[in-house]
Amino acid sequence: MSSLYNQLQGTGVALITPFTAQGFIDFNALSKIIDHVIDGGAEYVVTLGTTGETPTLGKFEKTDIVKFTYDKVNGRVPVVVGIGGNDTNALIKDLQNYPLDNAVAILSASPYYSKPSQEGLYQHYKALAEASPKPILLYNVPGRTGRNVTAETTIRLANEVKNIAGIKEASGDMGQCIQILRHAPKDFLVVSGDDALGLPQIACGMKGVISVAANAYPKEFSDMVRFCLANDFAKAKTINDKLVDAYNLMFEENNPAGVKAFMAEMGLISNNVRLPLVTLSASVYNRVKAYMATR
Repeated sequence: MSSLYNQLQGTGVALITPFTAQGFIDFNALSKIIDHVIDGGAEYVVTLGTTGETPTLGKFEKTDIVKFTYDKVNGRVPVVVGIGGNDTNALIKDLQNYPLDNAVAILSASPYYSKPSQEGLYQHYKALAEASPKPILLYNVPGRTGRNVTAETTIRLANEVKNIAGIKEASGDMGQCIQILRHAPKDFLVVSGDDALGLPQIACGMKGVISVAANAYPKEFSDMVRFCLANDFAKAKTINDKLVDAYNLMFEENNPAGVKAFMAEMGLISNNVRLPLVTLSASVYNRVKAYMATR
């Protein structure tokens, strides 16, 4: 088994990007968040994922966040960097120019809006893998991109492209997940991208979750995932049942507006997002506060 396969089992946290009221990156808050998730037991962090509002971050901001994350993490856990989009040539340049020496892998969301064919998706990822100095993790999230990376395409990439090491699978299609798990090479890392489906997907053979909810609840979520990986699903279910309402609230209007509301109530961040996102409506925010009051 590859070292990456072993390194990235368990809970990865798709870090949010905290902002000040003036819209600048709040590095003090980011420092607190990184400590919060590592101290909470997360196995690794993902910086510049879509939960980090990357479409609204400038290139220099992204570089600053990556460098800050490396420095703050300081080798305590592995760091995965998100580099994805729908301009293959631009992404190849990013892979060559971003500070990636301290990353263990690249998480790359499939091309959005363009809706390429399955052959187009294959060629896109093949080109990225050939240019990347680090292993590539596919990220399939058709609810956001508009195009599903099929199980057949994932398996083809896993078998034919050397530098593709795994997938964050967030199609929500359990049948598709089972096909990937059934046919993928043994050292191909398959992790969930759906907090609410993490438990059953690990039961099917996935090796963990890249989580949004773990920004707010790293200890509970990481413990739940570890119980799943140890095949103790009764204990995992007890924790998961307490988090189900939180998952629903986090995704009811928008991610990361939902999880940011939780984190603001915890005193980790100021409750700010960048347009076109807006903060949670008052009615949902009040339900967040009510949920947190019961914990």
